[in-house]
Amino acid sequence: MVDLYNARRLHASLGTVSPDAFEPAYSAALRRAPLPRIAAAQISGRFVLNWLDDHDRYLLSCTVHTPVTGDDVVTSFLANIERHGPPASTLTDNGRVYTTHHGGGRNAFEYVLALLSIRQKNGAPNHPQTQGKVDRFHQTLKQWLTARPRARTTHELQTQLTTFREHYNERRPHRSLTGHTPAQAFAATPKAVPSDHTDTAHYRLRYDRVSDGKISFRRAGRMHHLGIGTANNGKRVLAIADDTTVTVTHLTTGEVLSTHDIDPDRGYWRNKQREPGRWPGSR
Repeated sequence: MVDLYNARRLHASLGTVSPDAFEPAYSAALRRAPLPRIAAAQISGRFVLNWLDDHDRYLLSCTVHTPVTGDDVVTSFLANIERHGPPASTLTDNGRVYTTHHGGGRNAFEYVLALLSIRQKNGAPNHPQTQGKVDRFHQTLKQWLTARPRARTTHELQTQLTTFREHYNERRPHRSLTGHTPAQAFAATPKAVPSDHTDTAHYRLRYDRVSDGKISFRRAGRMHHLGIGTANNGKRVLAIADDTTVTVTHLTTGEVLSTHDIDPDRGYWRNKQREPGRWPGSR
């Protein structure tokens, strides 16, 4: 366990929210210093994926899905890393959107953690106390939602949850935070990174699947196309971009498939690992 004074945890859970009941089905946590948690719930047939900071109770994001998939977990995880930095480790339950280690192999979330050197921990089966803070958060979310008109559409539900996130983070003092709001506590706490993460430069992450030998990458409001090679069609990849270069790795093996110079004036960025052109002898 990590000392929660210096570390945070992100928890995630899947469950059911209705005016009468809330029953969590999965839960997970991301450990960092400060460290977030994720939580997901099913509301009127729609699933809500939340990222909740364990140390400061800060709700990083709250999005609706139908339903929550493994790709949704990875995409939202990477989006929060881009905004708040990578956690040192994760703590999850054994839901299949978070781990498949009991059945052998890895899922996309586990591959991303490995590529980013983020440690993953899993709660013991049939030990719900591990996600106790998430359960208390669910009670708060349920009480807030049941006090309002039931959302009829996904858009209405997302609007309610966006309002809840602002209220929960900015206006609702938390007893465990000595009367401060989660936003105040989150801003005041230093952030930690994976143990071997030494590069302090800003970088972006994109999770995608190669199609027609390419993936797309948006930068400064413009869409660019990265040539990966048709031999890689169908592969799930993670693109890691700093200020000058995009490196694309195979999610399953960690192999570097391509590197690309960032050129804002060009729509197509070729793979620098291959010789230009299609002439015999080019790789």
